[in-house]
Amino acid sequence: MNPSQETTSTVAEDTRPWYKLLTKYHWFVLIVCTMGWAFDTFDQQLFNIARQPAVQSLLQSPTKDAVSFYAGLSTSLMLIGWATGGIIFGILGDRWGRARTMVLTILGYSLFTGLSAFSVTIWDFLAYRFIAGLGIGGQFGLGAALVAETLPDRARPRALGMLQAFSAFGNMAAGLIGLVLAQMLLAGAIDVKPWRLMFGVGILPAFLAVLVMMRLQEPERWKQSVGTQEGDGKKQKAGSIAELFGDPRWRKNVLVGITIAAAGVIGLWGIGFFSIDLNQSIFRERFREEYRAQGEADEDLKLVALVYREPKAFEDLKAAEISPKHLLGEDRHDQDAALLLAAALTLDESGKPVTVEAALDLLDAPVTGADETPLDVFAPKREPQSQEDRARREKLLAEQQGDLGTVAAHVERIRKRNKDMDGRTAVWGSITSLLFNIGAFFGIYAFSIVTTRLGRRPTFAIFFLAALVSTVIAFMFMNDPIDVYWMVPLMGFCQLSVFGGYAIYFPELFPTRLRSTGTSFCYNIGRYVSAAGPALLGTLSGFVFAGTEEPMRWAGVTMCAFFLLGVLVLPLAPETKDQPLPE
Repeated sequence: MNPSQETTSTVAEDTRPWYKLLTKYHWFVLIVCTMGWAFDTFDQQLFNIARQPAVQSLLQSPTKDAVSFYAGLSTSLMLIGWATGGIIFGILGDRWGRARTMVLTILGYSLFTGLSAFSVTIWDFLAYRFIAGLGIGGQFGLGAALVAETLPDRARPRALGMLQAFSAFGNMAAGLIGLVLAQMLLAGAIDVKPWRLMFGVGILPAFLAVLVMMRLQEPERWKQSVGTQEGDGKKQKAGSIAELFGDPRWRKNVLVGITIAAAGVIGLWGIGFFSIDLNQSIFRERFREEYRAQGEADEDLKLVALVYREPKAFEDLKAAEISPKHLLGEDRHDQDAALLLAAALTLDESGKPVTVEAALDLLDAPVTGADETPLDVFAPKREPQSQEDRARREKLLAEQQGDLGTVAAHVERIRKRNKDMDGRTAVWGSITSLLFNIGAFFGIYAFSIVTTRLGRRPTFAIFFLAALVSTVIAFMFMNDPIDVYWMVPLMGFCQLSVFGGYAIYFPELFPTRLRSTGTSFCYNIGRYVSAAGPALLGTLSGFVFAGTEEPMRWAGVTMCAFFLLGVLVLPLAPETKDQPLPE
C-alpha cells in the first residue's frame, strides 16, 4: 500500500458507489482512523458506565447529592482535558503530521484510563480523568483530517459518516464489557468492584498505536501544503492560530463550528450520557424497595441494636467495610437506623462509652464542621433532631428485644445485599449504554444520508430539534424497564446524529494547512463551554432540584434548552454540500 495510490474521483467514477472509489490504502486509512476513534469512544463510555459506581465507592459519604456533584465534576474535568488536548494535538497534527501525533493521543487516553482502575481517593480519580481527557480530545480532529485528505472528494461525506457511526461500536463494546462483569459479580465469579475492572480494560487501545506507527503515512495533501514546496523551497505556515482567527473567512467558520459543537456536546455529555446515571439511580432505589419488602430494614435495625450491646461489633463492621450508607430505612427518606449507627461509630472512634443516651445527645447537637466524625461525614447537612425524632429513635432501639441474631450474620447479609444491588445496577447501566449506542449508530449514519440530499444546515436543524424532543421525553417519563428499551435508543439516535455532522462538516470549513487545527478548535473549544454542562447538571440536581423525588429528571429537562443554540446559529453557517475541500 502506498499513499501515492491516493486518487480523486474521475468523471467516469462519479456514477459508481462511493465505496468502489477507494483503493486498498484508502480502506486501510479509513479502518485505522475508525478504530482509533472507536477505541477513543470505548474509553469514554467505560467512564460513563463506571462513573457513578466509582464515585460512590471513593466518597466517604456517598449521599445522592454528593454523588451527583462529584460525578458531574469528574465529567467536567475530563471534558476540560479533552478540549485542551484536542487543541494542542490539533495544532501538532498540522505541524508534525497526522499519523505521528495520533500515536501520542492513543497512548495518552489508554494508559490513564487504565490507571483510573487503581484510584484510592476521589482526588486521584479526578486527576486521571483529566489527563486521559487530553489524549481523548486529540483523536477526533486527527482522524477526521486524515480521512478527509486521503479519500476521494465524493466518498468523503459517507466515509466520515461511517467513521463517526462506528464510534458507537466502541461505546457498545464498553457496554458489553460492563454487562459481562456485572453478571460475573452476580454469579460470584469475581469479588472486585466492576468499575475497577472496566477501567483496567481501557488500556487495550494502546496496542493500536503500534499499528499506526508501523503502517500509516501522512496524506499527500498535507505533504504538499505543509511540506517543502518545489521551486521556492519555502514552507507554508501550518496550524497557525493567528491565521485561523485573523482571516475573516476562517474566523467566521471556526466560531460557527464552535457554537454548533457546543450545543451537541452539552446535550450529550451534560444530559444524554447521564441517562445511565438516571437509570442506575432509578433501578437502585427499586432494588432497595424490594429488599425493604423482604423485611431487610427491620433486620438492619436489629444490627444497630446489637452494636449498642456488643462492643466488639465495631471490629466486624470495619473489617467488612459496612457503614451507615449501607443500611435501609422503612422508606427512602427514613435514616433513623443509619444515623444511630453513625452516632455509635462516632462515640467508639472518640473512645467514649457507646450508649443510647450518648448517641441521642450527639444527634441533638448541630454539625460543627470541626471534625470529620462518622456522623458528620454521613450527614454533613443534618439539623439537630427534634424531640419527636429523639423519642422515636429511642423507642425503636428499646423495641429490639429477643433473639437479634449475631453481628457476623448481619454483616454477611448486608454484604451479600450490597453485592447483589451493585451487580444488578451495573447490568442496567450497561443495558442503557448498549441501547443508547445502538440508536447512535443508526442516527450518525442517517445524518450522512440525509445531508447528501438536503445539505448540511437543514440536516443539523432537523436533528437538533429531534434531540431536544426525544431527550425531554426520556428524562420526564422513563420509569419502567419497557421505557428503557425504546426511549433510550431513540434518544441515542437523535443526540448522536449531529456528531456525524461534525465529522463531515468541520473538515470542509478549513484549508489543508489549518484543517486539523480548525476541526479541533470547533470540536474542542466547544468542549470548554460544554464542560460546564455536567457540572451544571450536578448543581441543578444536587442543589436547585434537591428534595424532589428524582432531581436529575428536572435538571436534564431544563438543560435541553442548549439544543436550541445549535439551531439559532445555523443561518450564519456556510453550506458546503457538493463543494471541494478548501486549499
